[in-house]
Order: sequence, then structure tokens, then C-alpha cells
Amino acid sequence: MTTDETTAEATTTTTEAPTTTTEAPQQPEELQLVPESVLRRKHDLDELKAKRAAQELENPRGNRKVFNPKVKRIRVIKPESFVAAATSRNNAKTRFNRVRKKGMQTRASNKEIVQEREVVVKGKEKGEETEIEKTIVKYAANSVGADVIFAIRIRNDRRTTIPPAVRKKLSMFRLRNVNEGVFVQYSERSRKNLQLLEPYIAYGILTKATISDLITRRGHGKVEGKRVPLMDNTIIETALGDDTGIICVEDLVEEIASPSSNFQKANNFLWPFHLTAPRTNFQKKTLGEVDGKDYGDRGETIDELIRQML
Repeated sequence: MTTDETTAEATTTTTEAPTTTTEAPQQPEELQLVPESVLRRKHDLDELKAKRAAQELENPRGNRKVFNPKVKRIRVIKPESFVAAATSRNNAKTRFNRVRKKGMQTRASNKEIVQEREVVVKGKEKGEETEIEKTIVKYAANSVGADVIFAIRIRNDRRTTIPPAVRKKLSMFRLRNVNEGVFVQYSERSRKNLQLLEPYIAYGILTKATISDLITRRGHGKVEGKRVPLMDNTIIETALGDDTGIICVEDLVEEIASPSSNFQKANNFLWPFHLTAPRTNFQKKTLGEVDGKDYGDRGETIDELIRQML
């Protein structure tokens, strides 16, 4: 091969066709739908902020003197409030002393009361064309003969209207706030104590299914004096496993539903249940707990109330 041929090969360049990669067209991302109620609320808040900003421009000082945290506020209490609180406190104290000495005279019974009620089996009462089938079911109207009952505080009176003796009994049952509930081992002694607090609490018998839902959805345990949610069975096993053999939620539900010698330890481990109010604000204003007959011993009917409060 000559030098001319080698130089010719060096000078020749091979041109290759450019490779073009075609990318797949990107699909547009789906827009997240926002509920109309949220948009209305946001619009109202924006309008309120704009209105306040306009008022701030017209009157820069505004009500700073009234809402300033450094300025001591003056609270005016009418004399009628003191009279009403004293009257309510005296009436509650009189009722507490009467029940403690003579016991319940009208509402309570020493025997188990069984009543009947109609229950809808098929279909709905309104808005359905299907036939409605009803059946009569017997239920326990009181808690006599039960092993365990569930008590919940339904009244949130001011501290000045509750006598110290009643407040002490409520603290003994760990019912310090409204809509708090606890399990109580039902006996003659606990029955008398519950009767002393009937205007402030409601109690009755829960089914095992409701007990399971209550512990699973609203259950908290006491770990080193702190309220800890029962998110894992290891919390129960660490607190109760060595002493009682309870290692999971199912064992805890079984112990509460069918109490044994370990019931007190299991119940002390459970923090008082924080439930929600079963009524609207309109119903609270128009119909009180006492007027609605929701207080006291409700037997098996309290199961429906607790279902509403979960």
C-alpha cells in the first residue's frame, strides 16, 4: 500500500446517520378535585381578611386596648349567677345525703327488669319501598346481675355548682371530665356509689362487640403515668404480660367482658375513654340530659349511646 492510499484513507470520514430517540408524550397530571365546601370556606376567609385589612387602614389602633393581653380584663358576674350556683349546689348536696342514708326510692330496683321493644329487621322506615319487618326483642332495663358495666359522665356543670362530696366520688371513678367513660366491676358497693352520682352519669351493660370497638378505636393505656394509645400489642404485653398474662388486645377485651381476678389490673391499665358528644348543639340547648332521661342506670340500652359516641 502506497503513502498516497494511506493518506486518502485517513482523510476520508465516515458520516453516520444521526439517531433520534422519540420520547413518549407525557400524560397530563390529573388535577386534584377540591370540595365545594372547602372552596367556599377559603373564599369566606379571604373576604374576611380583606375586610379586616380595610378596617385596619381606616382605624389603625382598632380595639388594641380591649384585646391587649397586657391590659387586665374586667369580668362582670351578675349576682343572679351566685344565687343560681348556690341553689344548685345545695339541691345536689341534699339529694346526695338523702340517697346515702335512705337509698334510691323511685328509679332503682333490686331485681332485674326485663322489658320489650320493637326492632326493625329488614328495610328502612323512610325512603325505602321495601317492606318493613319488625320483631319484639327483650332486653335488660337495668344493670342488676351484670358483672361489668360501663359508666360515662354526661353532665359538665361548673365547679361551683357541684358539692365537694359529689366531686370526690366522681374522681374516685376517674370521671373528672364530661364524656369520659370507664369500666366498673358491678357489685353492691359500686351500685350504691353509682346511685349517688346518677344525675351526672349514665351506665349500663355493653356487648362484647362494643367493648372490642371501644378498646380498639378509643383505647389508651397508662404507661409510666402517661396516656399512650394502644397502637401495638407490645405496649399491653410490657405492662400486663408478666403479672396477668394479657399480651394482646383480644386478651384485654376478653378480660373486660368476662372478668376474673386480673380485672382490676387490666382496668387500671386502661385510661378513661374520651368519647364525643352524641347530640348537636341545637339538641343540647333544647333538650338537656336530665330531660331526655339519658342519665342513671340504662341497662342494655346504653350500648346504642356508646355506639353513637365512638
